[in-house]
Amino acid sequence: MIDGKGKQQFTETTVYNAEEAAAGAQAGIDVLRAWDPVVSEVVSAAPTTFITAGIAFDAYETPDQILAAAIRAVSAGADAVYTPRGLGVVEMLAHEGIPVQGHVGLVPRKSTWVGGLRAIGKTCEEALRLFQDFKDLENAGAYAAEVELVPPETLELINSKTSIVTYSIGCGGAGDVIFLFMEDICGDIENPPRHAKSYGDLRGLRQKIWEERLMALKAFKSDVDAGMFPGPGKSATMPEDEKRAFQEALEHF
Repeated sequence: MIDGKGKQQFTETTVYNAEEAAAGAQAGIDVLRAWDPVVSEVVSAAPTTFITAGIAFDAYETPDQILAAAIRAVSAGADAVYTPRGLGVVEMLAHEGIPVQGHVGLVPRKSTWVGGLRAIGKTCEEALRLFQDFKDLENAGAYAAEVELVPPETLELINSKTSIVTYSIGCGGAGDVIFLFMEDICGDIENPPRHAKSYGDLRGLRQKIWEERLMALKAFKSDVDAGMFPGPGKSATMPEDEKRAFQEALEHF
């Protein structure tokens, strides 16, 4: 991935289970990000794809817990670890020889600190602070960063001045890796963000599945209430002679 910086553009999406991982691999997606508890099944389903294990912000509290989770993920086959935590955690993971990816630009859980869900780096002053965030990640030992909602012009200029591999989400085509969530790609949410593009309609299909399920359940209930189910041919039958014999036998009880 590092060797490809500036030479080619890669793709990344999220996966949450083996089925999605297999689909991503078959589609040729270059990088799959999975939360650390499912890394093993994701790696098994996509053994030749670059896998990044996400260590959720609220999943582990202490540095020791985070380090243990990262080591488990790498031991299970992850190629790198993503963390939204601070530079201390990034430095700790990198010190242990774990390829680590940080997060710069908009961090949704910190959006109230910057005036809401908005682009970061639209002014020279803010872009310079963003550039410093990149340099801080570099110095902490990160090989990559998820870059969220940064103007393409800003990221393009920064990208030429950093060794960090940039995973762009909502930053136009300026990143080394173009990242989009699986649910956005497949049309599986009601109100996708502006930067997303749906290439499928899983939400529509799920609605159709819901409607088909409801229709079938109502029909089943109606048939049972009307005495129409179970009907002929839906159960085993007892031969008449065996039935008479059984009836006679029961008379002795």
